[in-house]
Amino acid sequence: MSSAPERSLPKAVVFGCASASLGADEAALFGEIDPLGFILFARNIENPDQVRRLTDALRESVGRADAPVLIDQEGGRVRRLRPPHWRDYPPMRLLGDAARQTPAAAVECAELIAGLMADDLSALGIDVDCAPVLDLPAPDGHEIIGDRALSDDPAIVARLGRALCEGFLRGGVMPVIKHIPGHGRATADSHVELPRVAASRDILAQTDFAPFRLLNDAPAAMTAHVVYEALDPSAPASASRAVIDTVIRGEIGFDGFLISDDVCMKALQGPLSERVLSVLGAGCDIALHCDGNFDDMVSIGRDCPALRPDSADRWRRAKARCGDSVLFDRQAAEARISAVLNI
Repeated sequence: MSSAPERSLPKAVVFGCASASLGADEAALFGEIDPLGFILFARNIENPDQVRRLTDALRESVGRADAPVLIDQEGGRVRRLRPPHWRDYPPMRLLGDAARQTPAAAVECAELIAGLMADDLSALGIDVDCAPVLDLPAPDGHEIIGDRALSDDPAIVARLGRALCEGFLRGGVMPVIKHIPGHGRATADSHVELPRVAASRDILAQTDFAPFRLLNDAPAAMTAHVVYEALDPSAPASASRAVIDTVIRGEIGFDGFLISDDVCMKALQGPLSERVLSVLGAGCDIALHCDGNFDDMVSIGRDCPALRPDSADRWRRAKARCGDSVLFDRQAAEARISAVLNI
């Protein structure tokens, strides 16, 4: 008896949705396009029961129980889950400050914070967190990074970043290090305009690239919509084959699953479907489209290719890194975090 035909690979895109519940038209569209997965924002979050219904509905729309659901839950300014339903996590800069005084305790605390976040996310059906931030803030850098960064010391960033990744993975959540190869020198907000960085390649290699190089075994990473003039003056890293091949895959040595930052950001130009093709053509494994605009998703779905076989292999390897979520002593973790960070 012949075996059933293997299902084709999903499209190389992650979509947002418009609101706290999945509309019938969205569900039908997602079923037709079959995006790899989905990403949630504050507009999609009301309470735990509602979020769980939404993540279930998103997966049902594509008929894949393992379709990833992403979120940005960093702590501090960038956190989609907030009180009163979820713990109020501090900005990551507090961990970096603690690491200068009590390095071992800060590393322990980082892993506990990621464990708590993973516990929150797993309960909601969210299995990918776009964190931690490994960017090194420069003195004249835009505040868009600011206290989201762990430290301006590459060694501290790498040490704490690894602890955060390990805490997420132990909790069954895939971490996504960002924004590779480094957003901290950007003097503009890529949500609003295209930043350009003039630092030399040697300086970038010694500083900005260093935390990513030390965590090049992370399962997934998100690119920066930043032009590095010494690397490719004509295109931001997300859409630059030179940056992705030579620096991210080459010099940094990252071989995990590579996700573009949001193609809706104003750092990129042109129709949304063309932006998706540009980041995929440059070597990103997946394009991230976040704003939930229905017409744009229709257009993207028409032109977006399926996940490449090499990308599918990287995705399988990244998923295999995540363990099953386990029982987690939240009370003990919260007490230790409060003691170390004085919060």
